[in-house]
Amino acid sequence: MDKKVKFIPDIVREDPYLKPFSRNLQKRHERAVLRELEFTEGVRSLSAVANAHLYYGLHRTEHGWVFREKAPNAKELYLYGDFSHWQVKPEFALHPLGNGDWEIELPTFCLKHTMLYKLWMVWHSGADERLPAYATRLVQDETTKVFCAQVWEPEPYQWQYEAPAKPRHPLIYEAHIGMSSQETKISSYWEFKETVIPRIKALGYNTIQLIAVQEHPYYGSFGYQVSNFYAPASRFGTPEELKELVDAAHREGISVILDVVHSHSVSNVKEGLSQFDGTDHLYFHSGEKGQHPVWDSRCFDYGKQETLLFLLSNLKYWLETFHFDGFRFDGVTSMCYWNHGLGVDFVDYAQYFDDNVDEDAVAYLTLANNLVRSVNPQAFTIAEDVSGMPGMAFPTEKGGIGFDFRMSMGIADYWTKTVKTLSDEQWGMGDIYFRMTDKRNEEQTISYVECHDQAMVGDKTLIFRMLDKKMYDKMSIFTPDMDVDRGIALHKMIRLVTLTLASGGYLNFMGNEFGHPEWIDFPRADNGWSCQYARRQWNLADDGNLKYAGLNRFDSAMIHLVETENLLSSLPTKVCDNNGDLVLAYQRGDCLFVFNFNPEKSFVDYEIACSEGEYQIILNSDSRLFNGFGNIDEQLTYRTYWRGTKSYVKLYLPLRAAICLKNISI
Repeated sequence: MDKKVKFIPDIVREDPYLKPFSRNLQKRHERAVLRELEFTEGVRSLSAVANAHLYYGLHRTEHGWVFREKAPNAKELYLYGDFSHWQVKPEFALHPLGNGDWEIELPTFCLKHTMLYKLWMVWHSGADERLPAYATRLVQDETTKVFCAQVWEPEPYQWQYEAPAKPRHPLIYEAHIGMSSQETKISSYWEFKETVIPRIKALGYNTIQLIAVQEHPYYGSFGYQVSNFYAPASRFGTPEELKELVDAAHREGISVILDVVHSHSVSNVKEGLSQFDGTDHLYFHSGEKGQHPVWDSRCFDYGKQETLLFLLSNLKYWLETFHFDGFRFDGVTSMCYWNHGLGVDFVDYAQYFDDNVDEDAVAYLTLANNLVRSVNPQAFTIAEDVSGMPGMAFPTEKGGIGFDFRMSMGIADYWTKTVKTLSDEQWGMGDIYFRMTDKRNEEQTISYVECHDQAMVGDKTLIFRMLDKKMYDKMSIFTPDMDVDRGIALHKMIRLVTLTLASGGYLNFMGNEFGHPEWIDFPRADNGWSCQYARRQWNLADDGNLKYAGLNRFDSAMIHLVETENLLSSLPTKVCDNNGDLVLAYQRGDCLFVFNFNPEKSFVDYEIACSEGEYQIILNSDSRLFNGFGNIDEQLTYRTYWRGTKSYVKLYLPLRAAICLKNISI
């Protein structure tokens, strides 16, 4: 070890394999500390400095309006719009303030609520229109599809409800506002509040993760090609309606987090930040480094003060203005590595510290997490990182990057690969347990079977892989079908084992809980701009004559079980992984989980080692309520007996069924 190392980050004590990289971790920590000192000038807090949204953009003043913009390369800058009859006029010219800042003050009568406006920018080699970088309201013309900034001065929203306490174990319902309607249309914030939040509450989830909220010009990008970082997507409604949605969730005790995209920005020039002031490097890397090779988007330069100010202020804006309870950061792997993690298998610790790492991006993420907790100590953050970078979900003051959780992305890939490539007889019980629990001990993870990625056109949801076209005509409870029975049984078991072996939390994408039968395909020219596949058919989950309803009931039952039993607060202990019988069992707290993945054999008086006591079934995937066959008597109790040094319980295990028993003698 380098003799210069005086401080060993706590994460090294947690993971001895990091010891050779102690110096790297120390330098990474010091870089973040120095970057924060530079940013705050050492005398103010991060929260006190991250206020660019209060300075730039359009703001009401005591005497009228003021508008400011950052455009260092601009030679001239004008506001124009409805108020100028869309003419560029000298009286609406901004004047330079120095340091690349421009400003104009206007009397009250010049601008009125809902007026449209843009910037006209002139630089040494050209001129063009731009949307203000800090615009908080954008609208799109239905005919021309052109976006404009909009003056927005409604009555201030009156918040009604306090945010719930930070969930120790987030049970996340990932949702897309636009496709949340049963009708073939783009849904709204208001409709989501009225129709979907009650469903989420009934299911038992304690957190909603909203995707595609930051404004994006192309609807089909699922919100991951952001153009206007401070503007809620207007195709779903007004900013006040988004606030009302968050408020309604808080009323139900549900946290709301934003899927924030700070990993890249859309390449569009007129709608976004690219080439904003006539240069390609105001917020981004210049040249090839500033272009994402796969996403056709712009890559931020996290070493620039302008970028740090823009992005950190953006986080504070969403927290304070819309009362979001935290963030899921998209594309963290792409941020942290110069090659964006493309085509790379991360198999060596050295890969987390070599020249491929963008240390400025890592420092930004560290500052971002510090800022979030500075603004709201109850807020929490989640990293979407496939690389497994050590310290990602570890406190910044202990040498980590500071996220509360990281997405356990390998689990979804594992289930897809298992269902695609292995016969039922080839499933490994020990392998399932290992894959579900394989994580860094010092970090909390969010487990999931599938998120929105697996539901997109070109891919398949798990149940669609198992049932294929039978999802359309064999889901009636009056239509027996062996393939459907298999798929439904495995759908329940896979979700239950994933959830009950999770460490930090769990995620489900909207509609997947009841096995939504269609992929997601957004309106585009090739499908006639149809919303047919960009909606959710809630009626399927509500129809008691369809097996979708049973899957919905099972999802609710297992989510409520985890909450009621406080299951994720204890660690699981494996007690059986019999690959010959395809039986897996483990204990967690007072609960005993037993899975019979065998496709052909049921077992009578199957012995399972467990803690001494009397057990009663509290969840049974074979229940008729959940589209099962009702082969288990749920009224029975099971008393353990001793043999040698262990206590056992004998159980009846139907094929392709899972049960949870609770020790009722404790």
